[in-house]
Amino acid sequence: MKQYYPKRGRVILHVDMNSFYASVETAHDPSLKGKPLAIAGNPKERKGIVVTCNYEARKFGVKTTMTVFEAQKLCPQILIMRPNFDRYRAASAAMFDLLRDYSELVEPVSIDEGYVDITGSFSLGTPLEIADTIQKRVYNELHLPCSIGIAPNKFLAKMASDMKKPMGITVLRKRDIPKLLWPLPVIEMHGIGEKTAEKLAGFSIHTIGDLAHADELVLKNRLGINGLKLKERANGEDRRKVDPDSVNDFKSVGNSMTLPKDTTRQLELLQVLQTLSDKVSSRLYSKDMLGTTISIMIRYKNRQTITRSKKLSGPTQNKDEIFEEAKGLFLQHWTGNGVRLLGVTAQDLVEKEQAGIQLNLFSYEQEAKKEPLLDAIQEIRKKFGENVIQEGIRSRKALADPRNDTSFNKDFLARKKREAADDEG
Repeated sequence: MKQYYPKRGRVILHVDMNSFYASVETAHDPSLKGKPLAIAGNPKERKGIVVTCNYEARKFGVKTTMTVFEAQKLCPQILIMRPNFDRYRAASAAMFDLLRDYSELVEPVSIDEGYVDITGSFSLGTPLEIADTIQKRVYNELHLPCSIGIAPNKFLAKMASDMKKPMGITVLRKRDIPKLLWPLPVIEMHGIGEKTAEKLAGFSIHTIGDLAHADELVLKNRLGINGLKLKERANGEDRRKVDPDSVNDFKSVGNSMTLPKDTTRQLELLQVLQTLSDKVSSRLYSKDMLGTTISIMIRYKNRQTITRSKKLSGPTQNKDEIFEEAKGLFLQHWTGNGVRLLGVTAQDLVEKEQAGIQLNLFSYEQEAKKEPLLDAIQEIRKKFGENVIQEGIRSRKALADPRNDTSFNKDFLARKKREAADDEG
């Protein structure tokens, strides 16, 4: 498959969820499918603002930022719902977790869109095959539509994903720019808002092509350094890398797992929850972030999906604390029916240095003792992969079996024992 990937350069996907909030509500309640639906801050107030709407509502002219009164006037039969952000965060976490099956280089840029660098993923298929698989999995497993752009950089991938909605896949190469991008109004270019478009129109720049050929001195005088960056984008230049460690606007870290079959065994489901909690903890630790709310997602065999969350008494990144909260939520809300998917998310994140946790002397000493071990685990995972070290219900059983005591385990533990002895000496 390497022949379908550039010898130099990158292959970037931009995955953009279609009418995300409305689509999540429809996935949660399939009876909404095919009906015009809008999500509004306060549905009972005529002056409430439409946050988003589905494509059935858009056919009547309903748009984002429109008042509820205006939306109902255009579409009397429209359904107005209050946003459920816990539900949206859980769905978002599941979507990004799915994307990480195709590359470690996944950068969320908002709750409903993100970049994936698949340059090194050629063993999984061609770029088009990977994009098609992702789109189908997001729809079949999460019941959510998305559009995907494929391009050599982030800017072009973002522009490509906007070209076919809903459920579109678009390839945008640099050689396509004169034909596909330059004729477009400059307001349709990613990174340009109404005010910037008005400024550009003031010196006869009306299309993306006009911007691509504009005089650099004029751009710099009128728009500063940003003017030069916009010209680079108009010519398809973007050197930004896909950064998995960038700060998420929606401040959440989550993981989900689709089970190979519908499961009703409580122990097996708790094992999955513990594995997910460990992954969430590891990602929080790598980002030096703490979660203040824990959320779980349960999807049953009949596709019914529920999300439940709990505010913590104090922020945490500890895997045991995350698991205990997730376990409590699960046992409280699980109906006993067969489960197809489970998810765990830490929400409302805060930076560790700014958390201001007040620990008593005993708990402080316990946390301090764990730091060297956690640092060592993070280094091992970076070098050998996320799954090289597993703890919890399942791994305790595995570790008890001497057949699983690999040379790697022996060497690592022996080295750590020697280092500890040297430190004490």
